[in-house]
Amino acid sequence: QVQLVESGGGLVQPGGSLRLSCAASGSFFSINAMRWYRQAPGKEREFVAEAISGGDINYGDSVKGRFTISRDNAKNTVYLQMNSLKPEDTANYYCNANLVLLSNMGVVRNYWGKGTLVTVSS
Repeated sequence: QVQLVESGGGLVQPGGSLRLSCAASGSFFSINAMRWYRQAPGKEREFVAEAISGGDINYGDSVKGRFTISRDNAKNTVYLQMNSLKPEDTANYYCNANLVLLSNMGVVRNYWGKGTLVTVSS
């Protein structure tokens, strides 16, 4: 069983910064990719950023240039540094990961965290 736990959400003023964290725990062999998604009330879940094993990084168009994703492989943790925050960034931010499990190393499974709320308001 694998768990992803997000932290770091909160209330911040427009133009401010927050750093989100997502820690993976459980029985797994490796993490192939870690991602951040977000979902605002009444809207679809939106891709934010992705860090793939091997160094490839991708960002959604709405956050490119303002957000930075990074990984600490020793801690099985992914971070999302959010700068120049805007009110439209307000959303529940979810961690997502593709992992190779110890119990079945031939299969890559996808997991979701429960989310952390980011509110950008003056």
